[in-house]
Amino acid sequence: MIAIIDYDAGNLKSVEKALLYLGQDVLVTRDREKILSADKVILPGVGNFGDAMEKLKGYGLEEVIRETARQGKPFLGICLGLQLLFERSAEAPGVEGLGILKGEILRIPDREDLKVPHIGWNSLKLQNQGRLFAGLEEEPYVYFVHSYYLKAADPQIVKAVTEYGVRIDASVESGNVFACQFHPEKSSRTGLKILKNFAELSSTGRITC
Repeated sequence: MIAIIDYDAGNLKSVEKALLYLGQDVLVTRDREKILSADKVILPGVGNFGDAMEKLKGYGLEEVIRETARQGKPFLGICLGLQLLFERSAEAPGVEGLGILKGEILRIPDREDLKVPHIGWNSLKLQNQGRLFAGLEEEPYVYFVHSYYLKAADPQIVKAVTEYGVRIDASVESGNVFACQFHPEKSSRTGLKILKNFAELSSTGRITC
């Protein structure tokens, strides 16, 4: 069973529908025991970093997420869910992220020829043999909606990058923890393949957090 963590994030239903389409057993929940007993866990999200961290704390989910990551089961953060896994964000100065992974979230620089937020399809440059991208073409196209981007502290965990006025660390993998800045649930056949790859993962080495 795949648990999708419910903390009032905006894209819960689209993630759930994509996984159901793939034939997965899915539960949308904020119940601690159900999350911890799931085979895999997804942290989705759209919106503000500070507001999201406040919701996670308010629902008592902050430590549940850390404990889930420590268990060694596959864990996937999507969009804001990726950003929350890191230490801090320029969107909410002074607010601590989950700190499961090392790095910071920065604002996409303003440029006359680029609109922020970045909304639309961009190609990925794959690197470091990310397991989410097994079986995909060399430069797959995926769908983004974001104004802030990841700069990871460790380049070895970065499995895909893209360019939008700046180099963006678009997907990371560290032990059992995976994350995508883009929305696989909105990325057509490519996104479904990424979610299928995640659903077929087995438990792996635990992360320390």
